[in-house]
Amino acid sequence: MRALQGITVLDLTHMLSGPYGAMVLADLGARCIKVEPPGAGEGTRALLAKDRDFSRDGMGAYFLTLNRGKESICVDLKSEAGREVFYDLVRHADVVIDNFSVGVTQRLGIDHESLAKVNERIVTCSISGFGATGPDPHRPAFDQVVQAMGGGMSITGFADSPPVRSGIPHGDLGGGVFGAIGVLAALVNRQLTGKGRHVDVSMLDVQASLLNYMATMYLMSGQVPDRIGNSHFVHVPYNSFRTADGYVIVACIGDAFFEKFVEMLGRDELRDPELRKQPVRFAAKAQIEAVIHEEFAKQGNEYWLARLREARIPCGPVNDFAAALSDPQLLARNMVIEVELPGGSKVRMPGNPVKLEGCDDPAQPSPPPRLGEHTDAVLGTLPGYDKARLASLRERGVIA
Repeated sequence: MRALQGITVLDLTHMLSGPYGAMVLADLGARCIKVEPPGAGEGTRALLAKDRDFSRDGMGAYFLTLNRGKESICVDLKSEAGREVFYDLVRHADVVIDNFSVGVTQRLGIDHESLAKVNERIVTCSISGFGATGPDPHRPAFDQVVQAMGGGMSITGFADSPPVRSGIPHGDLGGGVFGAIGVLAALVNRQLTGKGRHVDVSMLDVQASLLNYMATMYLMSGQVPDRIGNSHFVHVPYNSFRTADGYVIVACIGDAFFEKFVEMLGRDELRDPELRKQPVRFAAKAQIEAVIHEEFAKQGNEYWLARLREARIPCGPVNDFAAALSDPQLLARNMVIEVELPGGSKVRMPGNPVKLEGCDDPAQPSPPPRLGEHTDAVLGTLPGYDKARLASLRERGVIA
């Protein structure tokens, strides 16, 4: 069985944050029906779709990854007839998730208040840049905007360089993850109350939440943190160190790990008993790291990682994508999966990180859908949608 087996999600999302949240739900076993506008469909269908390196079967990497395991139907939600079709879908669904700009669902008549009149058990989720409340919820936002506004970008990078965004779009992806969490919480609440709830997720709120203890430290002290690269504001050594052929991370949190590290490294400069005290180490961070840099440059990654692991010191290589996605630990946990496309080609992509004991892990999810591939199959299961009605709706452009 699958964890969310029996849950039906109507996915109105586009681009990255919403599709990622819906993908998480699909990975966990929900039936995810992607509702797309007739014609071009959802916007990411066109992204990289004609790129020789980053597309397969006419679908680019964005769409291939974010829409695996989903079905696709085409319904014109801007028409009254299309909205009636959508309401019929809502009567038999559990969740509706979108990442439209604030106000769009109200204008279309598919907001929670409207849909709850059709199905009081429906859970709705909207992911937006700034949420539905506050002084200016209508501002447009993308990943880098909320990364910058949320504070995290100000501490990313090195002190002598401009701030930089995270290499992965965690502004978007964080919104999707918290959207999925909100949906799961609302489904549990529905078990208690019998009624669905609306989930309002702000990507900016998520960035503030991810500041976590560092935000608390600022709010306690008034001290604005600076960019410190890969080092730490408490622990030493905790940094990336260049070796003869790459970079290695060493993370000595606490005195015990530092003592092991000193014994492993064998440099007398670090044997001073005073350095066993964290405040003294932090004050001497530059000198300690200079010794480590000098020593690590003498051998390559493989040598130092073997020594560090033997001493059970937290460490790791700074992997590029090729190394990371061939790591035996990740491969053993189905974190690189293969999806077979209708045309016969296969695409590898990241797997599902949530492993539930006793539930199936979708190591081979169904391929991302062709535009409108499942329109007749999905609508044909609803009362009153015989072949004649489907043909009439299609002829009028209501469905495709």
